[in-house]
Amino acid sequence: MPLLLDTGILYALADRKDDWHSRSRDLILATSEALIVPVTVVPEACYLMRERLGAPAERRFVESLAAEELALEDIGPVDIRRCAALLQRYPQIGFVDASVVAVAERLRLRVIATTDRRHFGSIRPKHVPAFELLP
Repeated sequence: MPLLLDTGILYALADRKDDWHSRSRDLILATSEALIVPVTVVPEACYLMRERLGAPAERRFVESLAAEELALEDIGPVDIRRCAALLQRYPQIGFVDASVVAVAERLRLRVIATTDRRHFGSIRPKHVPAFELLP
């Protein structure tokens, strides 16, 4: 089953000093599944990488996208409507997190690779009782 990646994992992979770096790297190296990134995550990840690590880190990430090392997942009107509902029900999350949940529900994925236990742990998806959060 594909592995859905959130911003925190992508950032941790880029930042060797991040507390989640080793766990994130080990998770990605251990999986043979497709790595899926919602398109909504890309700007957030790029912003964090550029601001905290510099332009070369952002460029390497974009190059990995161009090389199709990660599969980009578009969102559509159904996902946006679900995001609106999630933002209403879970005011503590933002649009990017809501979009990750909407994509996971649409693709019927139960696992999300994220460093954000607080937000994703509080959400009750439509298709499973709770998400399994890795690493």
